Amino acid sequence: MDELSLYVLDITMNSVRAGATRICVDLIEEGPWLTFFVRDNGCGMTEEQLMRLSDPFFTTRKTRKVGLGIPFLKMLAEMTGGEVTITSVHESRGPDHGTTTTARFGKDHIDFLPLGDMVETVKTLIQGSPEIDFVYRHKTESGEVSLDCQELREVLEGIPLNEPEILSWIGDNLKEQYQTMFGVNK
Repeated sequence: MDELSLYVLDITMNSVRAGATRICVDLIEEGPWLTFFVRDNGCGMTEEQLMRLSDPFFTTRKTRKVGLGIPFLKMLAEMTGGEVTITSVHESRGPDHGTTTTARFGKDHIDFLPLGDMVETVKTLIQGSPEIDFVYRHKTESGEVSLDCQELREVLEGIPLNEPEILSWIGDNLKEQYQTMFGVNK
């Protein structure tokens, strides 16, 4: 994967597979750092699963025998002077279960990957799982772009978020926010 948005997509899809009903994706750019957080209320991971996440030969997926996403993400973050941390509470430990993945990157480092197309990433997530409450926020010193699926559902009164017209509006809205707040398309 050659863009950070694809890692965000991969991690968020793990949250979907973990049965999350609410997933928050935050990108925060402060000074020379870009940090992204993916927080969910999915089933969480056991201590054993958490310890094995950096092992490329460990995966919970049944379709393949390797799981390279987290090891590569960790390597990419560390190459820029950053880090990846993952915390998780398994559902067997009570009602406040879920996982938080945090990845921090030095934006000024030569090995920093481009962010990529976050608008398309958000649209892809909503299209594939319209029932999930995705919350997206990208904050920089220039401003903030945000989208909350729960708020959209309240306004749309039963219209599915993956309807083509709604997805198109979501994309246009996010692009307009980026253009207004940052003067660029993301």
